[in-house]
Amino acid sequence: MGNSQSSSTDPRFASAAREFTRKELENLRSLFASLAAQSRSNGKYISLDVFKAYIGIDGPLGLRVFDLVTQRRGDQKLTFEDLVIAKGTYEKGTKEDIEEFIYHIADISSNGEVSRSDLEVVVSSILANLFKKIDHGFETETPLEIIEAFMNAASFTNDSLSMEEFQRWCTLIPASRKYLSSLLMPYDSGSHVPRLQYVDNINRSHVLLREEYAWHIGGALSTNEHLEWKLQYHSLVHGQSFNTFLGNMQNDGPTVFIIKDSEGCIYGGYASQPWERHSDFYGDMRSFLFQLYPKTSIFRPTGANHNLQWCAVNFSSDSIPNGIGFGGRVNHFGLFVSANFDKGHTFPCVTFGSPCLSKNNQINPQVIECWRVMQPKADQSKSEALKGTVLERFKEERSMLNLVGIANSNEEFKGKSMASIDKLAEQFERENRGTQLSVPAANSSAVQC
Repeated sequence: MGNSQSSSTDPRFASAAREFTRKELENLRSLFASLAAQSRSNGKYISLDVFKAYIGIDGPLGLRVFDLVTQRRGDQKLTFEDLVIAKGTYEKGTKEDIEEFIYHIADISSNGEVSRSDLEVVVSSILANLFKKIDHGFETETPLEIIEAFMNAASFTNDSLSMEEFQRWCTLIPASRKYLSSLLMPYDSGSHVPRLQYVDNINRSHVLLREEYAWHIGGALSTNEHLEWKLQYHSLVHGQSFNTFLGNMQNDGPTVFIIKDSEGCIYGGYASQPWERHSDFYGDMRSFLFQLYPKTSIFRPTGANHNLQWCAVNFSSDSIPNGIGFGGRVNHFGLFVSANFDKGHTFPCVTFGSPCLSKNNQINPQVIECWRVMQPKADQSKSEALKGTVLERFKEERSMLNLVGIANSNEEFKGKSMASIDKLAEQFERENRGTQLSVPAANSSAVQC
């Protein structure tokens, strides 16, 4: 098998080889043999063209990866030792090793730093690879304005990015980090982009969620959460109605909520929990806010507070504004849309470490859409089993009693506080279901942004 069987005096090869099990090394030898055969090199090396086909990247980015893997020899020959050393660093190395390798990949011009033009090549190459489209027999490209939106998330210093600045960009666009860290894997674009299901009577040009944006948002989710998304509500199809929105979203699990406002800005939030009536913040740490245009960024929870998700319906108190939102505090949300769906606001908030998502704090939504994150059947069955429990029905009744002001006058609960009723509900649930439930305590007063 040529070089694949020969011993090497390169200490990096010996060190990298020790990171793999015997079976893994055998698999690498088989991979090398297959690619070397395609290269017609008599089993000695992998050619540039075969390597680029294997990783699914052409152009300057593919050439840059090949140059790094072949240790910049310039001989256009990728040996078995090269493959083991690269995969040992790229897949088995420390976090610092991997981050440095990714930064060098993005340094297309090979001058020691990632320039603006380097980053543009990286973004263009990724999007071209993932979203090659054929229109009337001609291949079309991702619009320049979409490429610029990804570029706008970067904070350049003298038109270049230090490693720390580049890592910050990868944090704001985690899909890029995932992509660049999987380049030595076999090419499979389907593992990167959610499959989008549309409603029948919608013009695709009216849909806010482009495939490029879905890839961006999906980068912050687990594999199971970005397999397939279904459009459940679109204001141009279903009308700009809060009640219709809630009806379409009922018990639908995680969702992707997107707004285009009167300024032309596009942004939104990932809601990890269903949109259900609450008088306080709820949700969990999987929720996040995002920007799509004119800048793409994702803002995950910082842990500063648990004011993650908001859904208030038919409350009469100013302290419980009706509408849906994310983060911040009451009347000063990271993102909020009123129940009329005609106005809202967005403020910087510590919940997600996010800035104002639009050009102005006060917003006027022009288009609102929401996508259901389809769950694998096993996960969906588990979720269905948890719905409609005795505890949930008990608390729902309690909420209704409280709403009309008779909760504490009801004979069964007379003299008992709401906290006591919660405990009775939990006890009743355990006795009737035989299941120990863990119900999170209500949030304390919101932390200011």
